Amino acid sequence: MAVLDIRQRTGWLFMAVIVGHILLISAQVNTRRGVPMLAEITFGTFAEVQRAAASAIATVRDNWINYVALQDVRAENARLKEEAASLRIGLQQERALAQESRTLQGLLDMKSAVQLSTKAASVIAGGASPEFRTISIDKGTGDGLVSDMAVLAPAGVVGRIVMPTARASKVQLLIDRDAAAGAIVERSRAQGVVVGTGTDRFRLDHLPGAADIQIGDRVVTSGIEGIYPKGFVIGQIESVERQAGEFTDVVVRPAVEFSALEAVLVVLTPPASEAP
Repeated sequence: MAVLDIRQRTGWLFMAVIVGHILLISAQVNTRRGVPMLAEITFGTFAEVQRAAASAIATVRDNWINYVALQDVRAENARLKEEAASLRIGLQQERALAQESRTLQGLLDMKSAVQLSTKAASVIAGGASPEFRTISIDKGTGDGLVSDMAVLAPAGVVGRIVMPTARASKVQLLIDRDAAAGAIVERSRAQGVVVGTGTDRFRLDHLPGAADIQIGDRVVTSGIEGIYPKGFVIGQIESVERQAGEFTDVVVRPAVEFSALEAVLVVLTPPASEAP
C-alpha cells in the first residue's frame, strides 16, 4: 500500500514537472506575431470565458428588458380596455338620453297637436301578471288624474286609468283581454269595437256584414264609449276572415309598441265631453 502511494505521488510530481516545462517553453516561445505563446493561449482562454459571460449577461438583460416592456404593454392594454369600456358606457348613456329626448319631443309634438288638456307621465312599471296587461305611471290623483281617463302615446292609443292613487296610477292597456274601445275603419268609416285579446293583437268585432274593410286599413277611435277621444290611432287591420257573408275574425295590429312604452299623455278632459 505504501509503495502504491509513493508511485501515485511520483506520477503526480512527474506530471507537474512536465506541465511546468511546457509552460516555461511556452513563455519563451513566441508566435509569428512576436507574442509569447503562453500569453496568447491565456488570453484566448480568458477571452472565451469573458465572451460566454458577456453573452449570458446580455441574454439576461434582454430578457429582463423584454419582461419589463411586456409588463408595460399589459398595463397599457389594461388602461386602454378600461377607457374603451368607459367610452362604451358613455355612448350607451348618450344613446339613452337621445332616445329619451326623442320620446319627450314626440309627447310635446303630440301635446301641441291635440286640442285636449293632457298631463305627461312616465312609465315606472309593467304589470306583474300576464293575465292582466297593465302599466304603472308616475302621476296620480295629486296631479288631477281619475279613473277612466284615456292614456295616449305619440304612436296611438295606450289604454285607460283603472286605479289612481295619490302619486301613481295603474293603466289598463287596450290589449288587455277585458279592454275594448269603439273603433272606425278610417278609409271606409265602417264602425265596430276593438277588443283586447291579452296578446299583442286586437280583434275588431261587431262589424256590419257589408262593411268595406281591407288588410292594411287604419283603425281609429270612434269616441262612442266616452273614454277615448275620437280619431286617435289604434292600429292596422292585419287579417280578415269571413264566413257566410259575416266577418268571423278581423285581427288588428296595434300602432303602439306596448312593451317599449316609456312616457305617455293622460287626457284630462272629462270623458263625458267626448261622448257623441
